Amino acid sequence: MNVTEAVTSRRSVRQFTDQPVELETIRRVMDTARWAASGCNFQPWEATVLTGQPLADLQAKITTTPPQAAEYDWNAPGQEDAYKARLHAVSKGMFGAMEIAREDKEGRMKAMMRNATSFDAPAVMFVYFPRLMKEAQWSDTGMWLQSVALLLREEGLDSCFQEYMAYYADVIRDHLGLDHERYMFFCGMAIGYRDEDAPVNCYERERVPLDEHVKFVGFE
Repeated sequence: MNVTEAVTSRRSVRQFTDQPVELETIRRVMDTARWAASGCNFQPWEATVLTGQPLADLQAKITTTPPQAAEYDWNAPGQEDAYKARLHAVSKGMFGAMEIAREDKEGRMKAMMRNATSFDAPAVMFVYFPRLMKEAQWSDTGMWLQSVALLLREEGLDSCFQEYMAYYADVIRDHLGLDHERYMFFCGMAIGYRDEDAPVNCYERERVPLDEHVKFVGFE
């Protein structure tokens, strides 16, 4: 698989098979991802990958604990209509694929709550970094996460980024033995093999046309 194939075939997978993920494969992906770009070579990202009983134990805590206020805001762009429309587009595609009507609030909530068990992925990576890291280092962490996602595709695996997990930052920090004062919990990342037949993994995705994002100046 070349880079273009990895980029275009990567998507947020929300239904996984029960095929386990081998430690050797995960280690190979993470070892290569270390070479992601990092301003000043700070390499701010840290993570723990759970599977098996340790993951099940954490998920049992998450599903029985009320969500907390998230420590950062990922929904601020929704204040502008253009960004809100993009959110509505992906929601329409996802819930439409699952045949959950817009007015079916209970069905939508039930689908969203599947985030708590990472859509039954066999492995989940929990990502965090010291609180002294600022915007530039958050960006570096994003580049590292994208590198992980593309390397997983090279291995035939899939993923789903889960900022949703920030609602359970305290539970996760406690489970992983992290100092609450030192560490900002960032996100989860579900990892596994996609269920090719699940409609939620097959709906048509949308992206803004290139010329709405990028200008080209000075080229002939």
